[in-house]
Amino acid sequence: MAELSVLNQKISYIKIDDEDYISITDMLKSKDGDFFVSDWLRNRNTIEFLGIWEEIHNPNFNYGEFAIIKSQAGLNSYKISVKEWTERTNAIGIISKAGRYGGTYAHMLPIARTRPSSSKITATLSPS
Repeated sequence: MAELSVLNQKISYIKIDDEDYISITDMLKSKDGDFFVSDWLRNRNTIEFLGIWEEIHNPNFNYGEFAIIKSQAGLNSYKISVKEWTERTNAIGIISKAGRYGGTYAHMLPIARTRPSSSKITATLSPS
């Protein structure tokens, strides 16, 4: 496992099938307050973003289940876990791992690994 340093916070990432996945769990730990991935997945905009990402990158994405989830997203009674999201939609862009290095990880898009010269945020990669 390797990590990024973003605004003096360590954010881990892992490689799965030659693809980089960044720890959403680490990002949330560095944020003030109590916020969980399940809260983030309740947001309709999050679900729409994940659906668009899967449409572009995942030929096995289950659009029927996605439509059902999208219709419920944002309702007070709506709640979904990462595991349920991936099982119901065949999603590959966000995963949940148990055990050592466990947590929730999202596919790290190539744009997230670049650093524009004018950026005030510095991300540095360091192997473990």
